Formats: sequence, structure tokens, C-alpha cells
Amino acid sequence: MIKQNRRQQEQFREHFDRDLRRGEEQGHFLQKLHRLQQYRAQQEYLERLRHQRDVVWRYRNHNYYNDPFFYTVANFRYLRGGRYYFTSSYGVDLIQQALNYGYAEGYRAGRADRMDGWRFDYNNCYAYRDASYGYYGLYVDPGAYNFYFREAFRRGYDDGYYGRYRYGRYDGGSYFMLDSVRSGIFIAVRFR
Repeated sequence: MIKQNRRQQEQFREHFDRDLRRGEEQGHFLQKLHRLQQYRAQQEYLERLRHQRDVVWRYRNHNYYNDPFFYTVANFRYLRGGRYYFTSSYGVDLIQQALNYGYAEGYRAGRADRMDGWRFDYNNCYAYRDASYGYYGLYVDPGAYNFYFREAFRRGYDDGYYGRYRYGRYDGGSYFMLDSVRSGIFIAVRFR
């Protein structure tokens, strides 16, 4: 398990800078189209990713042997894409974080497209394609994190674009996915 997480984390770090450059390139394209609100939302997302990159680099010397995740029994299972996956409460917490972060980023992107007078189009948002904000290469595989981030992003984008809170809420300066919606997307069952 430690070997697998080390490999995941190394792969994640390798792709990080390349993905940031792609985001910057898309930002130039948004400026050319005069999509200033979407450009601003994307630049804020990229800034959060840059901060995350600094944290990820600190994890390169992560002491796996003192991390309770690696000696905690996988006591949850969840279904994704017709297949069961197993994790501990650390993985469950990380997926729930992906849902909240995805919703928040989607809301910001949807609101920006509405303000720019742009069509409904979450697929072309950099944050949707990237779907890695909040992931540090630990506890769940990146595909799971990306999947749940995107599921929440779509719903957040819908709320932001239409200026409502059907799937989430705004509280204390942050966006959160509603528990009832989150439990419809991600169901983790404790089995031990």
C-alpha cells in the first residue's frame, strides 16, 4: 500500500507543472475571447493549485510509517463504475472533500460563464478537466478523486450558471454540497 501511494504521489507531482502550464495557455485563450469573468475564475483556481503544489512538494518526504492511514484497516467500501473499492475513514473524508471542492469550483465557473454571457458549458472549464484541487496523492487513487470532483463540479456549475442553490449552499464564505445530494453520489458503507 505504501509503494502504491508513493508511486501515485510521484506521478501526481510529475503531471502537476505540465497541467498548470495547460491552464495558463487556456487562460490566454479566454482573454482573447473576452471571457473576463471565466478568466478570473480560472486564474483563482490556478492560484489555489500553485499553493497546493507547494504543499504536495512538502509531502515528498512524507513519513508513511507514522501516517495512521497506512495501518488503519479499510473499513468502508463504495461503488464507482460498477466496481467496489475499499478505503478507510481517511479515504472517505478525502472523497467528501472532493465533492465539496468540486461543487465550489463548479459554482464559481458557472457563475462566471453566466456573467460573461457565455453558453452553459462545464466540459470546457479548466477546473472540470483538471479535477485535482485538494488531492495530494494519498489515500485514494487519483481516478476516484477526479470522478467525484467532476460529479460535484457539474452540479455546482448548474447552480452557479442559473444563480440558485439546488445542489449546494453558501455558508461562512464557502460553498458546500448538500448532504442529501452528496449521499446520492457517494455512498460509503462501513463493513467492519
